[in-house]
Amino acid sequence: QVQLVESGGGLVQAGGSLRLSCAASGSIFSINAMGWYRQAPGKQRELVARSDSTNYADSVKGRFTISKDKNTIYLQMNSLKPEDTAVYYCNLLGCSNYRCYEGGLEYSYWGQGTQVTVSS
Repeated sequence: QVQLVESGGGLVQAGGSLRLSCAASGSIFSINAMGWYRQAPGKQRELVARSDSTNYADSVKGRFTISKDKNTIYLQMNSLKPEDTAVYYCNLLGCSNYRCYEGGLEYSYWGQGTQVTVSS
């Protein structure tokens, strides 16, 4: 099994910064990409950024930066706004065994989420 553990969420005032971390562990054979998604109350989950792309959600461009170090990804969030309030989820696309990798497959794994609340 693949486990993803997020940390770094919390309450911050508008204009502040937070850094989220997500550590992947367990039976990891290959990683195609890791990324951050978020879901605000009453809204669909949306992609914020992925490690295999330079594209960011339009709403966070210039303020958020994703980085990756081996099996850990980070999301540096600056100039936070109240509309950034959401549960942030870590995602991993990859394989937990060689059979999956050999077959050209990939599975999607999710963390439990970490709450980010930005007060105005």
